[in-house]
Amino acid sequence: MLRKFFLGAIVCLSFIQSFSQDSTQTAAPTSPAPTITGSVDAYFRYNFNDPKSGGPLNDLNNYTSFTNSQNSFQLGMASIRADHSFGKASATIDLGFGTRAEEFSYGDPAHPTLFAVKQAYVSYAVSSKFKLTVGKWATHIGYEVTDAYLNRNYSMDYMFSYGPFSHTGLKADIGLGAKSALMLGVASTTDHVADTSSRKYAIGQFSTGTSNDKVKFYLNYQGSYGGAYSVTQFDAVLTAAITSKFSIGYNGTVQTLKPEGMSSASWWGSAVYLTADPTTSFGITLRAEYFDNKKAVVAAPATSIFDVTLSPNFRVGNLTIIPELRLDAGKDEIFEKSDDSPTKTTVTGILAATYHF
Repeated sequence: MLRKFFLGAIVCLSFIQSFSQDSTQTAAPTSPAPTITGSVDAYFRYNFNDPKSGGPLNDLNNYTSFTNSQNSFQLGMASIRADHSFGKASATIDLGFGTRAEEFSYGDPAHPTLFAVKQAYVSYAVSSKFKLTVGKWATHIGYEVTDAYLNRNYSMDYMFSYGPFSHTGLKADIGLGAKSALMLGVASTTDHVADTSSRKYAIGQFSTGTSNDKVKFYLNYQGSYGGAYSVTQFDAVLTAAITSKFSIGYNGTVQTLKPEGMSSASWWGSAVYLTADPTTSFGITLRAEYFDNKKAVVAAPATSIFDVTLSPNFRVGNLTIIPELRLDAGKDEIFEKSDDSPTKTTVTGILAATYHF
């Protein structure tokens, strides 16, 4: 009798242990592998005015970001990005190497290790319509972005170059139903990660679109408080797919700076993007921009500039070749000729290649 009892107990314990192991395995799902993506871009730039070094103005005839060279081949940026999510939490690490990455992270010269960090943030989805994010992320303001393969034009416009690049702080993404959403946040000084000042920026975005995603609209904002001056910027982006082969984009922005005890001053810009994709292997984009900095609010020339950029895109898989032609015309003589004499206009050619995976 005792032998039968022990035998039954062993069977019961074995069953309980097996059930416990199955329950543990069910309660602890395996974490998925991270998603790895990346890109590389390089270019050759030649300004046809061919100004000589040591001239009185800009030796490169360039006042925009990421293409500060003349008659030379350059690496733009090599990027690697890892995204991982597990349950309601997720994280992104986005690193970049090259002159484009260094210019993007210009705000932290005392911390060179931060030059490579384009984005690094952690998110938590409180619900399907409410997500919190903390860290550094690329700005929501503007039409163009830092990663070259995501732009149709290789050279950047003036609005991107003198607007914000990134924000470091806390933001909330709120789904409003259908195609509408709201983003609200607070961040440190724009384009700075290692910032110890009391200045903070309120940031926001309202986005909406049609049910078929053919028309999208974004209203963007940033505004600072605290410190010796205030900054306010409103920005609007509109995209419309007219047909499957033709689309239009628009970006308009105005930024106002007001030092304490002084009157305010603003710069503003407006750009139109016309894009045609007659085949899967070929497309072309025309960008026309007007930029007004007559009140010398930012470090661009204190004048107005009109620029037109034509960028054919030849695509072979994930590789895109961009032979680009750009005309910049200032209201004043802000460019240089080959003899270093001033002129109002300049023409630049760029041959660029981008690859993403």
